[in-house]
Amino acid sequence: MPTIKRRNDTPPPRTGSSEAEVLRGFLDYLRAAIAAKVEGAPEPQVRTAAVPSGTNLLGLLRHLTFVERSMFLGDRVTNWQATFQPAPTDTVAAVVARYREAVERANEILAGCTDLGAPVPRPGRPAPSLRWALTHMIEETGRHAGHADILRELADGTTGR
Repeated sequence: MPTIKRRNDTPPPRTGSSEAEVLRGFLDYLRAAIAAKVEGAPEPQVRTAAVPSGTNLLGLLRHLTFVERSMFLGDRVTNWQATFQPAPTDTVAAVVARYREAVERANEILAGCTDLGAPVPRPGRPAPSLRWALTHMIEETGRHAGHADILRELADGTTGR
């Protein structure tokens, strides 16, 4: 069992008072948490399945990159299971950079959205309301951030955000 390495935990965000500010603040909080959880994770543990389902840290972040791009940028995904599988050439730095770039582009789209009841402005595809999309992304990112917490602790003992 790895020695536990504790990082300072980051408290939940203090956001503005509007519904949009709260939703976006919590989503960004979770996005930063999962990127930090994967960043600096050791090879080969970062891509090694620690559970029978085959889930691994690099795959979780790769999957969330596809989710961000699908939800906010309109990318189509035909095989969601495949998004959990990192390529042998994927590095931690590259996967983290792609995730952060997808988040940055998604936030550029979100910055122009003022009505939470309006559809997400993704080109060429039917879209849910912005409220639904943000709530779903908080749920999806939070669920996988929890998985990442456990996988990172199993990989090298690192805990905290």
